[in-house]
Amino acid sequence: MVVFACAGCGAVLTARLSRVALPAHADQQLGHELLPAFLEPGTYAVNPEPSGPPWRLWEEVGADEAETRGVYAPVSALSYGPPGTVGVAPGNVCGTVLIPERCDGSCFGLDGRDGPNLACERCGQAVATRIDDCTLWQVVWLDPRAVRPVSVEGPARRAVGWEMLREEHPGTPPIEQPGWWSPVWTAAVGAALAQLLAVSGGKRVAVPDGPVAEAFRRAIDILLPPGPPTRDLVLAGPGLSVTATDMALVPRHPQTDEVWPTGAQAVVPLAADVWMYMAFHDDQRLVPAAGGMPDEVRRDDPPPLLPWNPFRPDWDVFLRTLARLPEVRQPWLRAIYDQVRDRRYRQPFL
Repeated sequence: MVVFACAGCGAVLTARLSRVALPAHADQQLGHELLPAFLEPGTYAVNPEPSGPPWRLWEEVGADEAETRGVYAPVSALSYGPPGTVGVAPGNVCGTVLIPERCDGSCFGLDGRDGPNLACERCGQAVATRIDDCTLWQVVWLDPRAVRPVSVEGPARRAVGWEMLREEHPGTPPIEQPGWWSPVWTAAVGAALAQLLAVSGGKRVAVPDGPVAEAFRRAIDILLPPGPPTRDLVLAGPGLSVTATDMALVPRHPQTDEVWPTGAQAVVPLAADVWMYMAFHDDQRLVPAAGGMPDEVRRDDPPPLLPWNPFRPDWDVFLRTLARLPEVRQPWLRAIYDQVRDRRYRQPFL
């Protein structure tokens, strides 16, 4: 367990924290509404990639330099900010003050466009960037150049073993009120879809019926060539007896970021909270019985939430993930990347 302190004066800037994996929806932008923090209280996550300003346009950077930075397909701009920023829930930050001239945003709050907007209250050094504008998950990104971790005593959050993961992380439901698809699902599936295409070799993939099909089949039918499937994707992971030999959709541990070990030829990692729901929830849609329910019968349980529209993977998360996979340099996959990037408002992302 650690706290983060100002590298200049040593002032403590956070509560006691335990590390978790960076969620797939960390950089997600969603609609026009205020979102909660994407990290639970008492946790922190590290973004290994450069983030924040300064930014350089793709035309200025070029493909060769971009590849040295782990980006293999054109993006609008690349960050030349520091790698290793530390994400913390805003409520776990203390001892900081806002820097007024860096508090720009698009609508309801701060979006971090001008760089660090929080300073150490004791010495005045810029130490972090708070983000709480609409469309963005709320977070405080600690600048790794301005803070340092300090080990402290206390009960650290233990890493949950695979055998206990189902009990402690039962899964995130796919539908939210009043019938919207969960943004956690759209981001997680967007990232996994990019991985699935990369390991498919451009061949049509068969997926199991149920939640997996609802999340992936429509995108596979649209993005991969037509014809009968020649590869099979199965769910594999803790609590399942399925032995995967071709392609396995496996959970990514929410704390350690470890991917479930399997002997499958190809692995598609998926956020554990989404994987758990897919694996262990019977998601069959209920239909009215013939004649309906008698008027005198009252139900005390609410009907299941049904989506208003087909599932749509997150476009930004999909492209961001795919651009960082070396496989995207293959002509067939690059063609998919370019098509999706140029036609955002087309299926399966519409």
